[in-house]
Amino acid sequence: MNEVLQKVYEIGIIPVIAFNSVDEALPLCKALADGGLPAAEVTFRTACAEECIRKIHEEMPEMLLGAGTVLTKDQADRAMAAGASFIVAPGFDPNVVEHVISKGGIAMPGTATAGEMQQAMNLGCDTLKFFPAEANGGVAMLKNIGAALKSAKWMCTGGVNAKNVNDYLGYDQIIAVGGTWMCKSDVIKAGDWAKITEMSKEAVDVMLGLEIGHIGINCENEDEALATANLLGTLLNKKVAVGNSSIFVGNKEFEIMKSKGRGRLGHIAVKCNNIDRAVYHLGRRGVKFDMSSMVNKNGKNIACYLADEVGGFAIHLVQK
Repeated sequence: MNEVLQKVYEIGIIPVIAFNSVDEALPLCKALADGGLPAAEVTFRTACAEECIRKIHEEMPEMLLGAGTVLTKDQADRAMAAGASFIVAPGFDPNVVEHVISKGGIAMPGTATAGEMQQAMNLGCDTLKFFPAEANGGVAMLKNIGAALKSAKWMCTGGVNAKNVNDYLGYDQIIAVGGTWMCKSDVIKAGDWAKITEMSKEAVDVMLGLEIGHIGINCENEDEALATANLLGTLLNKKVAVGNSSIFVGNKEFEIMKSKGRGRLGHIAVKCNNIDRAVYHLGRRGVKFDMSSMVNKNGKNIACYLADEVGGFAIHLVQK
């Protein structure tokens, strides 16, 4: 995947912003980044869009910037010159798409039908915008189309919110969503940057869906493991199931290892909605991972250990 699109995928949620003035650009983007979303699709619906992109690009180079509602070749040129890494449109205009790609840019035209999507892909678009997503049938529609267009990738906007974001991001052919729920226009106008940071953090937490999966306990041998499992089973009135290398208690809330596994005392599994996004966002929070431990199955990352133990336990992320 292209480097820019890989970052779009890892960030997962791209805030869509219509700036009222250039003065809003830096404090708003700082609020988004502090909340875990170092990205913005700046719409060309307002006159200050180009200057906002330029100012953010120059003073916050870590922000991933796209230009939205780009309708013409001239707007595309101005957006890319200002620092936009990708160009988003509400509809599919082959002339604008071809122009952006010829300039070495990334075009995400708005598409709503399989015909538009196929044409855009044949012009060289790696990722398509599905807009307006909810009004056009949402995830169910894309799953039907994706069964035929298996190489299609989408960023979905229009009706995406905190309640349905994981419905979209749970479908592998959707690499990201765009939304405004973490930076609504009235909050921007009020300059309530702390609220935007708070809402961005909540959006990231909802997207990651982190929760305890199970606790693994290391034992010296099978006899010790069975005794430990039976004790926990009796204590919790849970079933005990013997496996090849470990013994499970309950609905696998506990995994008792028959021999010393990773971690001095054992391991803790943390479930998440997407390994790649969790590694990216937790990495921004200072968590270090042992990338050599990454487990890939059928082309998808499904597990990864943290670099360091916590209280004698190894911790790994696992795909839900």
